[in-house]
Amino acid sequence: MKKMIPDFKKMSEQENKITMLTAYDFPTARIMEKAGVDVILVGDSLGMVVLGYDSTVPVTMEDMLHHAKAVRRGAPNTFMIVDMPYLTYARPEDALRNAGRLMQEGGADAVKLEGGEEYREIVSFLTKAGIPVVGHIGLTPQTAGLLGGYKVQGTEIHSASKLLRDAGMLAQAGVFMLVLEAIPALLAAKITQSISVPTIGIGAGNQCDGQVLVIHDMIGASDKTVPTFVKQYAMIEPLIVDAVQKYCEEVKDTAFPSDKHSFSMKEEVLNKLT
Repeated sequence: MKKMIPDFKKMSEQENKITMLTAYDFPTARIMEKAGVDVILVGDSLGMVVLGYDSTVPVTMEDMLHHAKAVRRGAPNTFMIVDMPYLTYARPEDALRNAGRLMQEGGADAVKLEGGEEYREIVSFLTKAGIPVVGHIGLTPQTAGLLGGYKVQGTEIHSASKLLRDAGMLAQAGVFMLVLEAIPALLAAKITQSISVPTIGIGAGNQCDGQVLVIHDMIGASDKTVPTFVKQYAMIEPLIVDAVQKYCEEVKDTAFPSDKHSFSMKEEVLNKLT
């Protein structure tokens, strides 16, 4: 049964951890629903993972809608959060229009946006309009350049205090869930204890109310170096490379397709051809 927003609050209160993974296409989403993941995130990480960009900045609304639709078809019974891409929520009216498209066209159950207290007005505006919002603080990939790159956040008193304040402001503004990325585990635990909405960690220790990872990192679908907070539960790239190499060899050797993989016809029919 598809979980809904009140279920996540109840799960956090009962210390039943929330599982979340990214998906960007129909077959992956289908597998995730079959495996029983609680939440699918159609992340703008698709820019790097699927589209080959070096950051999430080039990802457009059309990109997000395209992939969200595919994921929704693959996992119709799983709660789906869709990221709002870079510069699509700078002003309340832009945020409402774009979030509305992700909900109406993309099939999102909720949208996610990055940023702290500076976005509390946007969050409040969206939630009052009936759009469920997930917050995201700590390492925010869309503005990683301003944060000094892809590195841990909140290790000093000033930055840690800001993150604690950001979390409280976003919760007050109406987010129903908050992603904490690349922050110290102790700080994530303090934030989790200080706010009334579930927290989802990614590189934030195990005291958050749930966890999220990028699926391609988790299953070893590429040879790129993954962040230190990622646990790889499988390594599928070598298996795929091996399969493709064997296919190429068999095609060149005419071992594939064999009779088993070919269709037959009666010779008498063939002989009647002119």
